[in-house]
Amino acid sequence: MKMSSFKYFYILFALTLVSAGAIAQVTFKASVSDFKVGLNERLKIDFTIDKQGADNFIPPSFKDFTVLAGPSQATNFSMINGSTSFSQTYSYIIQPTKKGILNITSASIEYNGRIIKSNALKITVTDAVNIPKDANDPRYVASENIHLVAEVSNRNPFIGQSISVVYKLYVNINKVSVRNTRETQSPAFNGFWNQDMPVENLEVQDGTYQGQAHKFVVVKKSVLIPQKSGKLILDPMEIEITAGVPIGRSDLFGNMIFNNINYVVSTGKQIIDVKALPLEGKPENFSGAVGNFKFLVTTDKTTLKLNETAQVKVELQGTGNLKLVDLPKLVTPNGLEVYEPDHQEKIVTSLQGMSGTVYNQYTIVPQFKGKYKIPNLNFSYFNPIEKKYHNLSASDILIEAPYGKNPGNETTTTTKQNVVIADETINYIHNNTTFIAKDKSVFFGTTNFYLWLLSPLLLIPITLVIGKKYKQRTNDILGNKRRKADRLARKYLSEAKKELTHKERFYIALEKALHNYLKATLHVETSEISKEKIEALLLKRHIDTDTIAEFIKVLRDCDFARYAPSSEVQIKDDFDRAKRLIAALDKQF
Repeated sequence: MKMSSFKYFYILFALTLVSAGAIAQVTFKASVSDFKVGLNERLKIDFTIDKQGADNFIPPSFKDFTVLAGPSQATNFSMINGSTSFSQTYSYIIQPTKKGILNITSASIEYNGRIIKSNALKITVTDAVNIPKDANDPRYVASENIHLVAEVSNRNPFIGQSISVVYKLYVNINKVSVRNTRETQSPAFNGFWNQDMPVENLEVQDGTYQGQAHKFVVVKKSVLIPQKSGKLILDPMEIEITAGVPIGRSDLFGNMIFNNINYVVSTGKQIIDVKALPLEGKPENFSGAVGNFKFLVTTDKTTLKLNETAQVKVELQGTGNLKLVDLPKLVTPNGLEVYEPDHQEKIVTSLQGMSGTVYNQYTIVPQFKGKYKIPNLNFSYFNPIEKKYHNLSASDILIEAPYGKNPGNETTTTTKQNVVIADETINYIHNNTTFIAKDKSVFFGTTNFYLWLLSPLLLIPITLVIGKKYKQRTNDILGNKRRKADRLARKYLSEAKKELTHKERFYIALEKALHNYLKATLHVETSEISKEKIEALLLKRHIDTDTIAEFIKVLRDCDFARYAPSSEVQIKDDFDRAKRLIAALDKQF
């Protein structure tokens, strides 16, 4: 008995050692393609575990990096001479956002109930490097044919002078295609008052960049007003683009094959040298107005009765920094009561700056009989075109109140009169009254009473009919699938349908609708996979090959149809084809 217990204990101890040894041999390793990169370079980072069954992968935060792609997963299994090996890898493409020695913290994964962490990494980031001039490198081709430009209207303005910045994306469509643009960094306007102008539609226009024909779109417009002098920096705007670089081969259908890459394009920093306003000739009452203005002080009445009001408007008209201007305050003499002004702005902002009018409207009321003089107001501004100050003055306003009390005579008298009761006056309240019912009819026993009583019985057959119809509709499997497919098609293609008369916007919306449909049904990020990957996923879902081929063809047609001539009939045909495809796919899922 003792021998048997010892044997059982020995076996259990041996199994524990084997299990602990198996867990101890699990390797979860982080590796990168390069430990030293330039600020504009990308690197690939892999997290690899060598045991099957690991789950719940959690990546590091990637602080100080931008994730351009990932995570993508790859599994490798091999057997050589009876010896097996396994590895599972999670991969990302990242790009640093600043220079220096940057840390990538550990990732974690769960295996056999334990949390395992990878090793941390240190990456040295240097200044941006020149991309090698290799015509076969997709990044070089993209850098030569895609450009983000910040066009500044005036790089040497005065303080308070309006300037504009227009951000344009130039693309040489003969060399690359562009889709899935995403603003990854917005420009910062430190030291400026700023207002973005709406860009409602990305309209493709013809233009030139460095003497070569390009297409361009305006992606952002801003109006800036510098608030201090000196060299002010506009931080760069960055856009991440999926760029398609042709590889020189065609598929079975004769369509050009593209190598799609994620490429980040930047405007770079822009320096604005702001001039201070001159001290020579600067008026004492100058409050910062810069532009070209007219100054008016007007009133709607000059003669008032006692307690009658007048409106006095202090108004500034013209072009310049109207929203930043302080109007002079109205000063009134004693005996002329003035209320807080109603401030109004009627300003139109364009790339040329602000224009319109701002005013304060005061309500004044004379308290006594007499004449009141409202003294004149002065306003000064700086004209940046003439480079000199102007001082404007409004005339005095004379208000006359011929009726009313004299100043200092505030005695009031009252005369008591007897109350005379007439027919139209309000009588005294009566202490007693008698109410008589106007309608003595009884509802009980009437026809309406019995109709309301029997109405619940009438609802029973109606409910049975509706229930039967609902059951028939529920059991109609084919009909339900057809109706569901039609709803999905309408849902995802609604935006494309709105743009049927605009070819460029239609094909962008159509391609986005197809990608969103795949994202919803396959639970993948379609912007991160190729058309070949889409085809593999659809085959895995047992979709028939003809439907898959037609779907891939529609996606490819969207890329080329934006810039190729297309008729309204062809656009309508492409829309109907996409609608049929979504319905056909949904029936097979």
